[in-house]
Amino acid sequence: MLPPLSLYLHFPWCLRKCPYCDFNSQNLPEAADQRAYVAALLADLAWEADWVEGREMQTIFIGGGTPSLLSGALVATLLEGVAQRVALASGAEITLEANPGAAEAGRFRAYRQAGVNRLSIGVQSFADEPLRALGRVHDRASALRAVALARRAGFDNLNLDLMFGLPRQTLGQALADVRTAIELGPEHISYYQLTLEPGTAFYHQPPTLPMDEMVEEIELEGQAALRAAGYGHYEVSAFARPGRQCRHNLNYWQFGDYLGIGAGAHGKLSRGGEIRRRWRVRGGEAFMQQAGGPAVLAGEQALEEVDLVAEFMLNALRLREGFAEGLFEERTGLPLARIEDRLAEAVQAGLLEWGNGHIAPSEQGRRFLNDLIEGFLP
Repeated sequence: MLPPLSLYLHFPWCLRKCPYCDFNSQNLPEAADQRAYVAALLADLAWEADWVEGREMQTIFIGGGTPSLLSGALVATLLEGVAQRVALASGAEITLEANPGAAEAGRFRAYRQAGVNRLSIGVQSFADEPLRALGRVHDRASALRAVALARRAGFDNLNLDLMFGLPRQTLGQALADVRTAIELGPEHISYYQLTLEPGTAFYHQPPTLPMDEMVEEIELEGQAALRAAGYGHYEVSAFARPGRQCRHNLNYWQFGDYLGIGAGAHGKLSRGGEIRRRWRVRGGEAFMQQAGGPAVLAGEQALEEVDLVAEFMLNALRLREGFAEGLFEERTGLPLARIEDRLAEAVQAGLLEWGNGHIAPSEQGRRFLNDLIEGFLP
């Protein structure tokens, strides 16, 4: 049986690239033709649609970059074009990422009317000083305004991205961010640590970050506050009200299939007894020139057994509830016997719980997730 299928659409431009960001994003050129980029996305999808053979898209995620730089009319053009090229499941979750620095009431209303039913707002912090240190183009007032605008536009499924371990951040400052997020009442909160990724400005010129012990205390107390407020901690950095987990990301973590459309986008598809990855050229201009044919691909790969094991476990072990034994075979095509020895070793090390047909990280395994995952890497 084929796994669920999702669609990721990438918008590569931002008002200003943040110094911590390692995503495929660039500053928006003055001459950028956003209408041409949307047309290129649809041409790329039309070419890729042959791969999915009529399968329904369960979710769509428009990410970036800053997709909220797109006008409501262009988002409507994009989603109408998607519906003409691939089948959408009834009740499909359709998410768009938004930056508080690019939030407008009319634009949010237009996104909702175009069919976007979930908005993800990149707040990161509600304090002005950390936001300046992060190179963000918004402030606290803009973040609060963006949430209010989203609600007035009719969005009843809202995610807030919240970052901790920020430059010179104290425990009190971090928990104040968490309390503000809770007071705003979003359906979903992504709560994750600032990390210094290779290739970023922060990696080459690191800011002064809290000590590891302080970061751990911030993380644990922030997580406890979110759980106490009724948010289920269902993935390493994801918290949701009951029934409001991000379906798109769950499909990634459960090793589902997805098309990746747009500059630098990655896709994974099960077809003809194999699982393949394909990825696009990274630059927005290069993508627009090549979209609609095989020249848009920067590479593709059929996953070998070692890749399947590593990628499945890398994703599924992020989920606090873990996974059913049968899901491993269903999604990888491999018998569980291929990894039984390594599962047993992880259980022996106290990192994994395995019984009654279910596999999940233990409390210790969640704390030392990298050590747990390493046991399944090549």
